[in-house]
This record gives sequence, C-alpha cells and structure tokens, in this order.
Amino acid sequence: MKRYLEISVSATEEQREFLLPTMIELGCSGFQETETELLCYIDSDRLPDEQLISFQNKIRKVLQAISANAEIKFRTFDDENWNERWERSLQPVEVGKRIVITPSWTSYDNREQRIVLQIDPKMSFGTGYHETTRLTLQLLEKYIRTGMNVLDVGTGTGVLAIAAVKLGASHAIGTDIDEWSILNANENVAANKLNDSVEISTRSLSDFESASCDLITANLTLNTNIEMLPQFHRILRGNGSLLLSGLLNHDDVAMKLHLKQENFTVIDTINENEWIAIAAKRVR
Repeated sequence: MKRYLEISVSATEEQREFLLPTMIELGCSGFQETETELLCYIDSDRLPDEQLISFQNKIRKVLQAISANAEIKFRTFDDENWNERWERSLQPVEVGKRIVITPSWTSYDNREQRIVLQIDPKMSFGTGYHETTRLTLQLLEKYIRTGMNVLDVGTGTGVLAIAAVKLGASHAIGTDIDEWSILNANENVAANKLNDSVEISTRSLSDFESASCDLITANLTLNTNIEMLPQFHRILRGNGSLLLSGLLNHDDVAMKLHLKQENFTVIDTINENEWIAIAAKRVR
C-alpha cells in the first residue's frame, strides 16, 4: 500500500501562488488549497526513512526563504484517504465558454450543453481548480482545430489531452514521468470513453518524431518550459501551436524572450490572478 507525505504550508493566497511552482520543482504532484494553507503531496515511498528527515529540512529551508512566517507541518497517510478528501471538496468547474470539469461523484445540470470532462484527480495535478489548468483550457478551446494531433506534456490527470479530443482533435498523447499520474490519467481516459483517441505515455520528448504534432500543451514551470522549447519546436509541424502555462506574471518577459530565440511567435497571452498562459506559433 502506497503512503504519501502531506506538506501543509500556512500562506496567504498571494504567497500560495508563488509557492506552488517551487513545490512542483521539489517533486510534489498533488495539491489542495484551503483558505489559509497550501497542502502539497508527494509519494513517501520514494523517500527512505534516512532521507525523509533530510527532505523535510530542505523543504523548511526553501519555504521559509520564500515566506519567513510560514508554518510548515508534515504528516503521512495511506492513499485511501486521498479519495475521501477530494470527494468532500471537489465540485464541477465551468471553464471558458464550452467546458465543464466534473468528478464522477457529483451531478451537473448541463443546461448550456457544455463539453463535459469527467476527471477524478486523486493525487495528480489538473482539476480545473487551479488557474493554470483553466487558462490552458481556454487557450485550447480557442486554438484547437478539427483533426489535429495534440501532445500534452506533463499530463497529470490527462485533462488537457481529454479536452483536446472532445474539442475536435483526432488524437492526443499525454506524457508524464509520474507513475501515479499515468495510472490516474488512464482511468480518466477510460471514464471519458476515449481509449481509441487518447494515449497516455511515459515517452520522453526525444522519442517523438519531428513534425509529428499540430499542437502542444505544457502546463509546467518557467524553467521546464524553457528547457523543452527546442524539442517543442522540433516536434511541431509547420506553423503548429504551442500553449504554455504554469507561469506567473513576472515570468512573462523571460518566457517570451526564449520563445523568440527558439523561433516561436507569441500570438496570445491571457491571465487570471497572478498566473498567465501564452499561445505561440512555430516559425521557420
């Protein structure tokens, strides 16, 4: 039975927005927000007892550098507790003009005939509750075209790959390196009856053929997005589209500079609170 480490950080809403990318970089793959805390989750099986204390000390040092007054708590729990927590807290989330994300245990009165994405998130990132997911979905809704082949890098729950196909793509691949995300994303693909058109994979970007995708989504972090830009350019066809998020307002200039250097042209930027998402086109 898997066990997970919960890291509870007391922080304001503004502080939580800055903490989240740091926690992702440190290996956390599940998150929950309350009015006063950011709750972060990591597979504790990856941390032998002799490493756990060292990891906790590292977390304290990094977080207190960001928020000196932050109160940090740790606890471990079995994975069964996670579903109960989510079932109590998650409700349908309407995104953009056409999409609604809903877990399987809630009902939704679909009066507007929205495209329903059934997502049970478990420990994976991508519920629709975070701004970066909503922003990427809004760009996807705007730039998807019928028949496209789509690649979602760092797929988490699989929500973006699933949305791409439901919005008209002929095929989508969601990649991730996290074992739990792969399992969760496959469950969500099956729940949405898209096994024939959505593939969940652990392949690295180097394994994809050049010019094999029409659109790529990457809701990651600034540094990860920058690092992957050459591969994104190689994999995209012609003037293919690249949708990036996981970015804060202050990342805007750096991200756009690197996009220009890697032969992308920015065509759109949208924001929600402190977060942004960027749409770009491949050139040359």
